[in-house]
Amino acid sequence: MVTDSSTLSNNISPQENLDTSEVAIQVDKLSDRQRQISATIQIPQPVEKVWQILTDYESLADFIPNLAKSSLLEHPRGGIRLEQVGKASLLNFKFCARVVLDLEESFPKLIQFNMVEGDFKGFSGFWCLEPCFLGQQQGTILCYTIQVWPKLTMPISIIEHRLSQDLQANLLAIRQRSLETIL
Repeated sequence: MVTDSSTLSNNISPQENLDTSEVAIQVDKLSDRQRQISATIQIPQPVEKVWQILTDYESLADFIPNLAKSSLLEHPRGGIRLEQVGKASLLNFKFCARVVLDLEESFPKLIQFNMVEGDFKGFSGFWCLEPCFLGQQQGTILCYTIQVWPKLTMPISIIEHRLSQDLQANLLAIRQRSLETIL
C-alpha cells in the first residue's frame, strides 16, 4: 500500500491537536484504481450532538456541499438504507454520482456504510466519533473514511483529487452545522 499523507492546512496529522477549523486529509493507494481517503476534524461539540447531525440522514443534503440528495429507502431486512446523489463540476463538465448505501450504527462511536448499488465498482467507509476536550469544553474528533473504486470510465486521479476536496468541505460543513443548530 502506498500512502500519500497530506493535510490541507498546516501539515498537522490527525493524531495531533487540530485547530477546530482544520481538516487533515490522508490518501492511501490500495491498488491502481482503488483509494482510501480519510478526513479528520475536531468539532467543539459533544459526540451526541455530532451524532444527531450525522444520523439526520434526510437533512444532510441541506448543508453538505455537492450533496444533491440524501433519502432513506426501505431496507429489505429492516436496516438503514440510504440513497445519496453527489454533484460536482470536473474539467468543465457536470458530474453526478449515485450510491445506495446500507448503514450500520454503533452509537455513539461508529457509522459504517457499504454500497449495494451505484455508480462505482465499490464504495464503502465509516464515520468515527471520539470524545475529546478542547480546553474546558467537550468536543468530538470526527473522522470520515471512504474506500472508493471507480468504474473504468472515471479517471482515478481526478476522482481522488475531487473527493479529497469534498471531504474537507463536508467536514467543515458538519462543524458549522454543529455550531448553528440547537438539538
